Parts: sequence; structure tokens; C-alpha cells
Amino acid sequence: MQLVKTTRDTLLRPLQIVSGIVERRHTMPILANILIRKDGESVSFLSTDTEVQITTNAEIGSGSEVTGTTVAARKLLDILRALPESGDVTMTLLNKRLTVQTGKSRFALQTLAAEEFPTVQQAESYTASVTLPQKTLKHLFNMVHFSMAQQDIRYYLNGLLLVLDGNNVIAVATDGHRLAFCQVETEQSFERQEVIIPRKTIIELQRLLEENDETVQLDIAANQVKLTFADIELISKLVEGKFPDYTRVIPKGYKNEFTIGRDELLRSLQRAAIMTSDKFKGVRCIITPGSMKISSTNADQEEAVEELEIDYGGDSVDIGFNVTYLLDVLNNLKCDQVNVALGDSNSSALISIPDNADFKYVVMPMRI
Repeated sequence: MQLVKTTRDTLLRPLQIVSGIVERRHTMPILANILIRKDGESVSFLSTDTEVQITTNAEIGSGSEVTGTTVAARKLLDILRALPESGDVTMTLLNKRLTVQTGKSRFALQTLAAEEFPTVQQAESYTASVTLPQKTLKHLFNMVHFSMAQQDIRYYLNGLLLVLDGNNVIAVATDGHRLAFCQVETEQSFERQEVIIPRKTIIELQRLLEENDETVQLDIAANQVKLTFADIELISKLVEGKFPDYTRVIPKGYKNEFTIGRDELLRSLQRAAIMTSDKFKGVRCIITPGSMKISSTNADQEEAVEELEIDYGGDSVDIGFNVTYLLDVLNNLKCDQVNVALGDSNSSALISIPDNADFKYVVMPMRI
């Protein structure tokens, strides 16, 4: 039975959308497959790791039959990528084998029954919904994602806190050493609600969301979030647990602050980082009236020193930071200037955008 007849690129796109979450090695071999369902011309592609599920559709079906199968995602993707761009591709299902053919090239792949594929159960009802342009949600995630923890024993940090509050949508991420906060204002109004979206889901959404004004609908349930945009539906389980109170972490009322060119500070820190070691990424910052001195050393007694002129008349502050945490935020910001606010050498630093209360980045000091 012929499932699909279309061009290579038309078939490649839905496969690339769903294959990102497929893991090659899994306790359930069928999860290395994608589920392909055909109903007349409509063909759906679905993948899951039991935590996240992605579905997309394409009008590329051949014939009027209704059928389904599962096939190894990576193999099918690799085959299509290796095929010539021109020419039609057909996929045929016969005797539990899926045959992919174009021109004089033919590949026969093993399949597993569609009925055995474990899809994620969709929530019966959603407690909140928000609609945003794709580029707005992508911007929210981009501004904070780098602060998410990786495989932290405090599992609630291995994700992003999404808050609906009044007419604001807020994203917060922290790994315990730094915290990023970003918010956007909407024309919708919400009762306050907080959910933690897993790290893997956020990374996948950053890949899938486009920089355009087309909308994405985000539906929140007690233990699940669903995002619908373009021809994609993504369902993800939520992380259970209590996220730290970010409002208490963000410092207020620091009097020692200055504004500096983002690119200038970024380049100086990149140069200073060359002299740090893999194990110890510390840089020392000495801020005095009119000057910011950045220095780093390593076990071989090598040293880097950078000196920047700043418009600053506050107290002298001698403070150390993990340079990676500073580079992460400066690389992600797109503004020309950044505002740096400091307490003393034992207090966290606050990095923000001048005249913009929608983004805040808190980084803890380290001993140098």
C-alpha cells in the first residue's frame, strides 16, 4: 500500500520537526520510532519520549486508505537527507516493511505496529490559555534558558518557570548560582498561575518556534502544557515541585551602579576568560570611580588584565564571578548598553537593560 508520494523536501520537513526528541537508546525500542498515520491525503507524524510528544501533519498522502505504522526515526531521516533534492519520493507499506524509493534508489525498513506505540494522554481540561506571537514566546525563552540547571538533584530547577500574572507572561530560570527573569505584557488578563516546563521541552521549542508574528496557543493543565502553532502540536508533562521565590532573589535598592557598552564588556570578558582554567572559571572585577578592572589567573601563574573606563562614582567594590555566567547573559542580550548594579563583594550583582524593567539577571559572586 502506497502511503506517501511527494518531493524529498516536503517529506523531510515534518520528519525534522518530530525527530528532535527521539532518543536512539531507550528502554522501549519502539520509542526510537515515529508513528506515521495516513487518512487519505492527510498524513500525521508523531514522536514521543513519554514526557514530551510532538505531532505535525502534511497533505502528502497517496490513495484514500486509512492506515498507520511506526519506523525508525533516525534511519528514515538519514535516508531522506542523503537522497538527491530533485525527484519524487514514495513510501510504501507491505508485509511490515516500509519501502522508501526515489529514482533507482530503494530502501526497505522494518516497522513495528502502530497499535503498540505509547502516545501521551492529553489532559481532559485546561485551566489557563494564552496566545502570543511565536517570536514573543521565543524571545521569552531565549532570554532565560541559559540559566536553567542541568541534571540538578533539585529537579524543579531543571526547567523554566512560566508565570501568568495579571496581563504579564513571565519566564524565570535559575541553577542556584544565577537567575534570569524576563516578562512580556499582553492584552489578555490572567489569574496568577505558575508551572515549571522541563528543560528538554524548552530547548525543543526554541528549535521549533519561528521569528514571526504567527500565533502560538499555550494551554496549561494541572500536570501538562500544550502548545499549538503552525501545523505543530507539542504536549509536555510539567515538572512537579516548588520553584524558588524569584522576587526575593532579585536585589532592590543597590546604589552602586553603572552603565557600560555590552559589546565592550563582552569582548573584555572573553579575553580574560582565555587565562582561566577549565575547573576554575573565576574572574576578578575591581570597580572604582571611573574604572572597571577585570583580571584572571591560572595555575601556571599566567595572567590577563583588562581595564575599562566607566561613568561611576560609587563605592569601590572588589568582587569575583564565574566568567561563563557573565558571558552567557551578554551573548544573549541584543541591546547596546547594559546596567550593572552592585552591593558589596559578598552580594549578588544585578544586570539589566537601561530603561527596561522587563529583563533582570542576578549572578552570585565567587571567591577568587
